[in-house]
Amino acid sequence: MKIVAKTDKGMVRDSNQDAYAVGELPGEVAWAVVCDGMGGAAGGNIASTLAVKVISDKITSSYNSKMRDASIKNLLDSAITAANLEVYDMAYSRPELQGMGTTVVAVIVRDNNAYIAHVGDSRAYIATKDSIEQVTVDHSLVQDLVNQGKITAVEAEHHPKKNVITRAVGVDKQVDVDFSEIDLSGDSTLILCTDGLSNYVTTKEMAEDINDGQYYAFADRLVKRANHNGGGDNITVVAMAN
Repeated sequence: MKIVAKTDKGMVRDSNQDAYAVGELPGEVAWAVVCDGMGGAAGGNIASTLAVKVISDKITSSYNSKMRDASIKNLLDSAITAANLEVYDMAYSRPELQGMGTTVVAVIVRDNNAYIAHVGDSRAYIATKDSIEQVTVDHSLVQDLVNQGKITAVEAEHHPKKNVITRAVGVDKQVDVDFSEIDLSGDSTLILCTDGLSNYVTTKEMAEDINDGQYYAFADRLVKRANHNGGGDNITVVAMAN
């Protein structure tokens, strides 16, 4: 598994409230975590950094090669639940951090299977030379409106409240985590990103930037594309390819 990653504060923001970590485990297993913090400059940075650390530590300390699929799902769930409690407790204990939280998208890849967990609007995409498809479903106000048939997916892309999320790590004592499992065999590439990419780069543009198979350039190209298109938010991209 080849992994490349990049984070950038973008063209508008003064600081970068995104955080990420990637790594490998015995048996050619790979993992990654991407978070996008919220709650003011200090709070957002603290929330995303803390969540990435807690989730990364849980994955690296608890994973073992004998785990079944359900156990990997449970590992990701417990890791994000632990991060939720840590962020929530810190926000509760420090008045200046109240209301902070973070999105998360995390993955463990084993035997060409990607086990994905997410909360919020940070996304996972699966890409081949011929197509790119969003795997995760945003926990956001506009996604709820799309689900209810009140607006179209095209209208959602330009909705004034498209950045309002309905679920985040650290905001409440409990958090609901969604899961996906996809096949990563063949020439597939898994893209994890914050909304600094997805809000500024279309899926067509993403496909253009990664269709030549030069995986080592994927993250850099996508970040540059987001900045070229306005760079109105922090941008983080992780690309994982066979």
